[in-house]
Amino acid sequence: MMNELNKITLTSPLDGAKVELFVLEQTRISGTNYLLAADAPDGDGEAYILKDISRDGEEEAVYEFVEDDRELAALSDVFSQMLDDIALV
Repeated sequence: MMNELNKITLTSPLDGAKVELFVLEQTRISGTNYLLAADAPDGDGEAYILKDISRDGEEEAVYEFVEDDRELAALSDVFSQMLDDIALV
């Protein structure tokens, strides 16, 4: 886990609304980057899994919320294990 929580700002492509999320953990699976992020820095917020859909050479990362149930379940397991491992240290 990161020592300090990083914040990312997402901008809605529909209305330009901005949402700030705290990055709790990150991983790379099969060449794709994923983030576990929350809307609060501690345990009282909503958690989300984001997928980096940027193309090579893009200056800024482009993320979308993971909505596929199978992908979401698999990633939830991965992030859960990562957080469990950190708690044991």
